[in-house]
Amino acid sequence: MQRKNVIFIADSLDNAHKFQAVLSGLDVDVTAGSSLQFKKIISENPSYDLVIYEANGAEAASALSTVEQTLVDDGGSSILVIVPEENLGNFRLPVQLNSDFVVHGASSEECSLRIRQLLWPGNESSASDFIVVDSMAINLATYQVTVGGEPVDFTYLEYALLAFLVTHPGRTYSRDALLRRVWGFDYFGGSRTVDVHVRRVRAKLGPELSQHLETVRGVGYLWSA
Repeated sequence: MQRKNVIFIADSLDNAHKFQAVLSGLDVDVTAGSSLQFKKIISENPSYDLVIYEANGAEAASALSTVEQTLVDDGGSSILVIVPEENLGNFRLPVQLNSDFVVHGASSEECSLRIRQLLWPGNESSASDFIVVDSMAINLATYQVTVGGEPVDFTYLEYALLAFLVTHPGRTYSRDALLRRVWGFDYFGGSRTVDVHVRRVRAKLGPELSQHLETVRGVGYLWSA
């Protein structure tokens, strides 16, 4: 399975200890912090695949709403919410993101299962690092791309852009979101560099494959499966 990046946000030590043990058994890199550090952690870790968020306390609903909007503005990501059982009556699962929840005190086995389903949907037991689309094959482990069996010479950023979109199919990303997720926060150039890289990727893929890389006018780009 492709290694994933997880952001873990919790204020209680029991959840921190439990999920530390759960995540240590998965193929993930973890950045952890408290709810007060959430926005700072997001800004410093642009390439994340899942946020695990503990929704606790009197302001949990409004805090979770803020978290949801932050993730949507950042281009969207999966979220697993940890909810105290007594708050289930008022709990609203985020609807703008790929989301799930576990009750505070759920078993480690259940937490691990729900994390795996969010990170590797339908592929929990597969060890393949290959993605195949028509005549294109992407090896996520070696950063290599072939079309019709022939290697394609992508620069690192061209490859990173293509791999990110292909591994997040059917979701539109703005230019700014792609800069954050692919280029990272150290990049200070204009967002139009995304257009330049998209044109180069399309040219190297060829006319048939490039049709998958769609322009959503006024928004950004998406990869159609």
